This record gives sequence, C-alpha cells and structure tokens, in this order.
Amino acid sequence: MVFHRAGRMPAKPLEWVGSSKEDLTRFPLAIRRECGYALYLAQLGMTGFQAKALRGYGGASVMEIVSAHQGDAFRVVYTVAFPKAVFVLHAFQKKSKHGIATPRKDLATIRRRLASAANFYRQRYEGDS
Repeated sequence: MVFHRAGRMPAKPLEWVGSSKEDLTRFPLAIRRECGYALYLAQLGMTGFQAKALRGYGGASVMEIVSAHQGDAFRVVYTVAFPKAVFVLHAFQKKSKHGIATPRKDLATIRRRLASAANFYRQRYEGDS
C-alpha cells in the first residue's frame, strides 16, 4: 500500500486488463508519463485534467485519458466503478481520421474488458474485508 500525507486514503491498486499495460508501454515516453500521472490521480480518487467520462457508460465510471503527441492521438481507458481498485481497460493510438469518436473496434474491446474486470473484481476483492 502507498500512503500519502496524514489524513489521506491509501492509493487503490491498479489492475491491468488484457494487453493494456503492454500497449501503454509502446506509447512515447511523454505520453506514458502523462497517462501514468492521470492513472495515479485516479488511484487517489481524483481526476486529471486530461481525463473525461467515456460516453455510453453511464456517468463517470469509465474514463478516457486523451493525449496528443506530434500529431498523433493516444487514449487510455480505465474504470473507477469498483470501490477497491482502478482497472485499466484499454490503451490505443487512435488512427481514424473520422472525427474524435472512439472507433467501434476499440469500443467492443472496452466492453469486453469491462466485463472481464467485473468478473475479476468479484473473485479477488469481494470476499475481502
């Protein structure tokens, strides 16, 4: 556990779903640092300025970090829907030239990994006290 100043809650663990961690490691260093800091803030229960709610997931339980680097768009999607952990669902470089919408293929990956995260959470954390 990581503890911060007196009175602060410990950081929630970060859980990686599928290839999200490996995918993030392929991003440029500046983007990895920016996303890493935003994920750290999520672990503390805060939201970084570059994170926003991903549409279609009801409220702010599924978040998207949007970063730009040398004309390329990079995204990391995570969920704070579970009280004891933050799950990183997907990390990808957006290559579509059709607006800012998240491509359908990536949305399908996010949906699938969110279901996997829910199953993993039930198995690992719900028996926890």
